[in-house]
Amino acid sequence: MLLSDSGSLWDLLSAAGRLSDRYLWGANASVRLDGLARHTSLGGKLEELRGRSVLLITKDQLSTALALIELDGVARRMVLCPPDLRAEHLPLIAEDTAADAIVSDRPASEAVFKDVECYVESSPNLLPCDSARTANVQTEWVLLTSGTTGIPKTVLHTLHSLAGAIKGVQGPGQNAVWGTFYDIRRYGGLQILLRALLDGGSLVLSSADESTEDFLVRMGSHNVTHVSGTPSHWRRALMSPLARKISPKYVRLSGEVADQGILDSLREFFQGANVAHAFASTEAGVAFAIDDGLSGFPSNLIDRPGAAVEMKVSEGSLRIRSARNATRYLGNRDGNIVDQDGFVDTRDMVELRDGRYYFIGRRDGVINVGGLKVHPEEIEAVINRHPKVRMSLVKPRKNAITGAIVVAEVVLESKPEDNATGGQNDALKKEILETCRGALAPYKVPAAIRFVSSLDVAASGKLARV
Repeated sequence: MLLSDSGSLWDLLSAAGRLSDRYLWGANASVRLDGLARHTSLGGKLEELRGRSVLLITKDQLSTALALIELDGVARRMVLCPPDLRAEHLPLIAEDTAADAIVSDRPASEAVFKDVECYVESSPNLLPCDSARTANVQTEWVLLTSGTTGIPKTVLHTLHSLAGAIKGVQGPGQNAVWGTFYDIRRYGGLQILLRALLDGGSLVLSSADESTEDFLVRMGSHNVTHVSGTPSHWRRALMSPLARKISPKYVRLSGEVADQGILDSLREFFQGANVAHAFASTEAGVAFAIDDGLSGFPSNLIDRPGAAVEMKVSEGSLRIRSARNATRYLGNRDGNIVDQDGFVDTRDMVELRDGRYYFIGRRDGVINVGGLKVHPEEIEAVINRHPKVRMSLVKPRKNAITGAIVVAEVVLESKPEDNATGGQNDALKKEILETCRGALAPYKVPAAIRFVSSLDVAASGKLARV
């Protein structure tokens, strides 16, 4: 069955056959997919949710995944609320999405939001279900943007737009075991859930309550073959000796700029693995995946009228038009997703060099140095090239003359205290600064470098820049 012919997600899974050898593994429970044919995670209350707009407010990712499979084709709308969504934002999210039901793995007495008609408890522990599932509703999928400030926007998708980059149900025998550092309630993680399900594989889900090390061990115990995460996820993983617990055939990065440093590190660490970096956004959908070992993307992907995914660069910003674009924002407080020509402005800035486009940062993330624009990601990509650097964060520091200067916090391959102090650490800082001077304009070179043991990563998997 092709995606274009699909009904519900469950219809597609059923068409694939051999669900008995496919699993969803959570941190504390697991489910064999064929069990969903005769069991439910919703306590026998699926019919109570028919035609409703449902807020999914769950802590456990396995509960989320099971609810998505059961509700698609039954609920009018499913709203994926990420675990870091602030409780005070829920009333407006509910208003934007016309929510009249909640599915949660917390009892109603502990609910963070109760102002709906229907409340259904979910669980990763399936219960027998007597009634057959009838999927006759065109369900809308709603994701929230991952901005760091303000109330997230509510972005409307369909299963077809979400799965547009996936070839379709491949049938039994694929034997891919996916693992993802992402949370499946965000676009990047949801893509991996759908990719695993629709391409005939299994999936190991992460948990916010477990460390990177514990998740690496758990993925290793299930012999993962395909693993995805942001560059920041991967940098943290490579800092752990337990990264040797996994031996994937396919490594995927997305969500942040995949600079040459992290691509080279992953290819060296997982020798023989196919290392790819993809570009996608909640509004634009998946644009491309590149596996040629180089950062950026070839210029021949731009300005291809009639392509399945059309891309152009306007005022330095990458813009995308395809059937994978979200439909619209919900609510009255947000503008249009697409411009008058049907393109989504990703707000990701790119620069053409030697026949290849490179991402240099977000339009709204620039640092103003004396009236000159500096993209932190561009500087970080240069710093991360140094063989002794694992990851870096560039940020502004107030300056009386220029308004701001750039400074960098740098995590080394080994802990700072394991390195020689004094003169040798100063020499390493000078090496990094010389690398910057050789690749960047003078006003982009950090005024200071500080070695740190770690950098904060937000719930979205991206470097915390606030």
